[in-house]
Amino acid sequence: MAFRDHRKKRRPLARFFRSFYYAFRGIWRTFLNERNFRFHTVAAIIVVICGFWFRIDPFEWLIVLLLCGGMFALELVNTAIEHTVDLMTEERHPLAERAKDAAAGAVCVYAAISVMIGLIIFLPKIMQ
Repeated sequence: MAFRDHRKKRRPLARFFRSFYYAFRGIWRTFLNERNFRFHTVAAIIVVICGFWFRIDPFEWLIVLLLCGGMFALELVNTAIEHTVDLMTEERHPLAERAKDAAAGAVCVYAAISVMIGLIIFLPKIMQ
């Protein structure tokens, strides 16, 4: 009986760690298969290098990391929406097109705002 209880306690923990495996697999597959995700990864690396180069302060680092993390998360959600829509219908459907366009639009809005905030953070340092 004690053996069963011990095994039951391990299962949730194993499932918990397995969920990280699936999450990282999803990130990796998205990186390998989605050009825009790779573009945002390169952009984030450049921004982090610039952050060290220009010695941005801790609050600016928080903003930069939130923007980069948000961009990655939004790209992953956009990819999930696109794949789900493609799975549901092979034919062109106006609602499928709207869903995919809206998800892409969300990424575009976030990217534009991120660039603007990045300029606010980095331009004064570049101009010095």
